[in-house]
Amino acid sequence: MHLVDTTLFYSPTSGGVKRYLTAKHHWLRTHTAWEHTLLVPGEREHLERGGVSCIAGPRLPGTFNYRLPLDPRRWSALLERLAPDLIEVGDAFHPAWCGRRVAERRGIPLAAFYHSNLPQLLAHRCGALCARAGERYLRELYARVDVVFAPSRIVCDYLRGIGIAHARYQPLGVDTEVFHPQRRTLDVRARLGLAPDSRVLVYAGRFAGEKNLPVLLRALRLLGARYHLLLIGGARAARAGPQVTLLPYRGDAHELARWLASADALAHAGTRETFGLVVLEAMACGRPVVAARAGAIPELVDATAGMLAEPLCAASLADAIEALYDRDLEAVGAAARARVLSHFTWAHAFQAQFAAYGALLSSPRLTRRVAGPAMEMG
Repeated sequence: MHLVDTTLFYSPTSGGVKRYLTAKHHWLRTHTAWEHTLLVPGEREHLERGGVSCIAGPRLPGTFNYRLPLDPRRWSALLERLAPDLIEVGDAFHPAWCGRRVAERRGIPLAAFYHSNLPQLLAHRCGALCARAGERYLRELYARVDVVFAPSRIVCDYLRGIGIAHARYQPLGVDTEVFHPQRRTLDVRARLGLAPDSRVLVYAGRFAGEKNLPVLLRALRLLGARYHLLLIGGARAARAGPQVTLLPYRGDAHELARWLASADALAHAGTRETFGLVVLEAMACGRPVVAARAGAIPELVDATAGMLAEPLCAASLADAIEALYDRDLEAVGAAARARVLSHFTWAHAFQAQFAAYGALLSSPRLTRRVAGPAMEMG
């Protein structure tokens, strides 16, 4: 069987979606006889069955080197040339429509992974009317997709609530060998010129509006000079203030794991997470988490693994951080890693997903599709 994953949400230095696809590629190669190809944006066109294929597009400024190919016909043609037996689309934009057209022509299953909540983003930026239009758009897009994977229960319930009944809960996972307490090798206080009794928190991810970094920074100011925050995700290393250090993210999971494991705890003020992969990565590193009680985060962080604060409230977040330091950080971190090992490894994730793929391939629903002639690799 040949599975093709295709999405716009991929770049050399992008985050969670890339880590999911890279982990899936490795798992399929080592645990199955399936062939797996990625078709993603790149600097130049490149077709490599069983590897990372690229469609060329211009770089989007102010992002993690994302590119935006805008030729749906070309995207569809490359999908056809890869001759897939199953397609998974990882965004809700034109690659998803291309995947749908190719799947219908070939008479093969089509899966979608709902990584980003489009109507929620529209509501935040444009209001409720745009959000409702986004929901109608999703219903139309996913009407002829065989399964829509949702990374959290809250997202799965949301999709079913707007009429996408074939949404399926499919959590992501963590590479627990890369994200491991033994990565705690950096003396961050000495490296950053901080006092030995400084309390060092870390945030990693996009510096986007929905991450609510101003709330996190206000909480830091309320806590006082003893607390220091590492913000991983900038373009370069810099001291942004007496309490904040910016660090670049280069797409290296091992480097990210070292910083996560070497800080005291992860702090996260985002309220729109569909999953929160970096939260699990910090937990796998044996680090506690302090985060907002919103989105998918409460499904990951229970009372044993950290502290939850009221959404969008800097004072509540500051109180939760301070309360965490009254606990045994190492014991909380150990419980956090144990939770990941029990529920959120990539083996857990991909075994369930692989079973779902098998059900799709044997589904009688596919007999209602009209398969067209397949193009061969050339």
